Amino acid sequence: MNDFFNKLRIKEFGRLDQNNQIYLDYTGGNLYPDSLINKHQKLLKNSVFGNPHSFNPTSLTSTKLCEEARQSVLDYFSAKDYYCVFTLNASHALQIVGESFPFNEKSHFLLFSDNHNSVNGIREFCRSKKGTYSYSKINVEDLRINKIELENQLNDYSDKENKLFAFPAQSNVSGVKHSLEWINVAQKKSWYVLLDAAAFVPTSKLDLSLYKPDFVSISFYKIFGYPTGVGCLLIKKSSFHVLKKPWFAGGTVSFASVSEPTYYLHENHEKFENGTINYLSIPAVKFGVEFIESIGIDNINQHVGSLTNYLLNQLKKLKHQNGQELIHIFGPKDLEDRGGTVIFNIENKNNNHYPFEEVEKLANSANISLRTGCFCNPGIDEINHCVSHDDLLIFFTSLSNDDVLDLVKKLKRIRGAIRVSLGIASNKEDIDKLIQFLKSFLE
Repeated sequence: MNDFFNKLRIKEFGRLDQNNQIYLDYTGGNLYPDSLINKHQKLLKNSVFGNPHSFNPTSLTSTKLCEEARQSVLDYFSAKDYYCVFTLNASHALQIVGESFPFNEKSHFLLFSDNHNSVNGIREFCRSKKGTYSYSKINVEDLRINKIELENQLNDYSDKENKLFAFPAQSNVSGVKHSLEWINVAQKKSWYVLLDAAAFVPTSKLDLSLYKPDFVSISFYKIFGYPTGVGCLLIKKSSFHVLKKPWFAGGTVSFASVSEPTYYLHENHEKFENGTINYLSIPAVKFGVEFIESIGIDNINQHVGSLTNYLLNQLKKLKHQNGQELIHIFGPKDLEDRGGTVIFNIENKNNNHYPFEEVEKLANSANISLRTGCFCNPGIDEINHCVSHDDLLIFFTSLSNDDVLDLVKKLKRIRGAIRVSLGIASNKEDIDKLIQFLKSFLE
């Protein structure tokens, strides 16, 4: 298997070694294979495309290829019971759910403390319509969900209507894979379920014939690197009627009037595809799916898992002369129910951390691409650094400007961490170079 992926790296991702780049930010964005770009370039150079909102020859060509891409997505996820709505990205897909879900004063929105801000932001749609929301806590020691508390919350709110439960299949920060069984548990208790699959699907199989969330958000560049600016929202057909689109736009209506305030929305994926879809980029999605299928998502999962295990073991070995560990890993330190994303901080021999901003600057100088900060997931950061509700309440009620560094100064707590994530083109040498870089902090 290692030999296969080493050859794949040379063939499809040779630019990494040609440019002496150590790329360790696959959760931030995957790398595109050369063959995908070549296929798409050939298609664009040899075809004539028109706006698909017509029936002329060039428009029909665009429509045909976009629908082929749409079908390839549905087939890949075994999603015959779903509509595929093309979006700008996963965040746009989540926005559609937020603005269209029928929140009201009798609604409740339940979500994990471990969620991307694009999911957290849906609470504002709920609040604006006088609905209530709550978070289910994450365990401090392993960043996994507190099963007892979640079960209790799913049992609560029996007096509520239009209840929405949202969680990530895989944390975009800790790499923890949250059990998809919660989908079935929640639905049996009359919850609609929104699954954020953006960080999960690049290295894991999502079979929507086995697990059937009502709504699923996906970003394609996270899976195969190209094209950016294209994602999708998968909507279960039996739940399609639940989303009440609050407005209409070009391409979303079968009829609209100026003389009378009347319009009829399409009753399929077109209902949510405002304006003209990205008909030049969307055909590349099919090429990306074909590339992943040619390798096998299970093989990718095994490859990334093996490298993640090697990375975790190497990080644990890094110790100062006094025995103090150099690396403080947040979350699970083994492979159980986790993906290829690892977050940590670097600590000196006296157990004081190195500012992640300085670490990133040094990594940049070594051509190492990693990510630092809070990763658009404030819940995990607040858990890792023991920032309480009362701490934040005091801070925000006294906030006089928008300088986030004030939070660190006033609370006297560190914020943020270092994130390393592995992917299809990663190899052992990338990890060895990272470890060599980290050794420079040993005392």
